[in-house]
Amino acid sequence: MSKDDNHLAKDFFGGTPKVESLRSAFDHALTKIAKRNRRIVGLSADLASSAAMKEFATSLGRRYIEVGITEQNMVSMASGLAHAGYIPFAASYSSFSPGRNWEQTRTTVCLNNQPVKIIGSHAGLNVGADGASHQMLEDIALMRALPNMVVLAPGDAVEAAAFAKLMAADDRPNYIRLPRCDLPTYNDAKNEFKIGQAYRLWQDDDATVGVISTGSMTGQCLRALRQLNAHGVRCELVHVPTIKPLDAETILETCGRVDAIVTVEEHQLQGGLGELVATLTLERGVVLHHFARIGVGDEFGQSGTVDELWRVYGLDEDSIVRRIMALIAS
Repeated sequence: MSKDDNHLAKDFFGGTPKVESLRSAFDHALTKIAKRNRRIVGLSADLASSAAMKEFATSLGRRYIEVGITEQNMVSMASGLAHAGYIPFAASYSSFSPGRNWEQTRTTVCLNNQPVKIIGSHAGLNVGADGASHQMLEDIALMRALPNMVVLAPGDAVEAAAFAKLMAADDRPNYIRLPRCDLPTYNDAKNEFKIGQAYRLWQDDDATVGVISTGSMTGQCLRALRQLNAHGVRCELVHVPTIKPLDAETILETCGRVDAIVTVEEHQLQGGLGELVATLTLERGVVLHHFARIGVGDEFGQSGTVDELWRVYGLDEDSIVRRIMALIAS
C-alpha cells in the first residue's frame, strides 16, 4: 500500500450511502474495456443474465460464447482461448465455478499458468432463498490453494469495476467472487486500485481494535465501527480485496498498532481470510492480546433473506459490534 494512498471512507456516513450491484458494475466496466480490446472474450454457463455477463453478451455477441450448463467445459475452453492469445472471462455461479470445475481450473488453467479470468457470482450466504446448495462459502479456500491463482473479493461497485480493468491487464489466472446482493458504496470514484493491495478505510487516533475484512463484509464493518466509536471503542479498519497475493505489509502495520485483531468474512472460517491473518501474525512474531475470526463456522447455509442470514450467522452490523465488545471485555 502506498503511504500517500488515501482510501479512508470519510463520506460514508455523510448521508445515505448509494447501494449498487457489484455484478452490474463489473459487467459494464468489462464491456467498455472489451470494446477497446478485441482480445477479450466472454463465456458463460447459461447464466449470462445473472452472472456479470449480461451487458457483455448483448453488446459483444460475436465475442460471447454460451457454453450451456457445462462449467467444466467452460473453463477448459477458456484455457484454450488463453493459449491462443485471447483474454477469456468465464462467468457462472461460484457454487458451480469453482465448485464444479475446480479440477479443470487446477489442471488446464493454473498448471499451465493461463491468464483465464473466472467470475464466481452469487458468492456467500447473500444468495438468500436459493439455500445451502447455492450459497458458496468455500471458494476462497479452494482458489487460494491453487498455485498461480490470484483471488479477489471487492467490497463495493466502484472496486468491482476497477478490478475488471485490472484483471484484463494481469497475465495470471484470476478469480473474482461477486455477491448477489447490492452493497453500499464507500469508495470514491477517483480512488485508484492495484491487485495485491489492502486499503485502510477507517482510522481512529489511539485505536485499540483492528478490524480486517473482505468482500461483502466491509460495508457491514464500516457501519459497526460507527457504533463502536459511539461506545468509545477506537478502531481501525483494513479492507482486503486481494486475498492472494496478500498485502502483508498493510495488515502487519495495523497489527503492530492495536491490542486486538478481528477478521470478518462471508466465508467458512476454515481456509479463509482469518486463517491467513492468523498465520501471518504467528510467522512474523506479532503478539496480540486478543484475536477473533468472524465468519461461518463449519456449517452450511440455509434459505432466508440476506438480513436474516447475516443475523443468524453473526455477520450483520449488530452482531459484529457485540462480538468485538465481548472480545475486548474478556
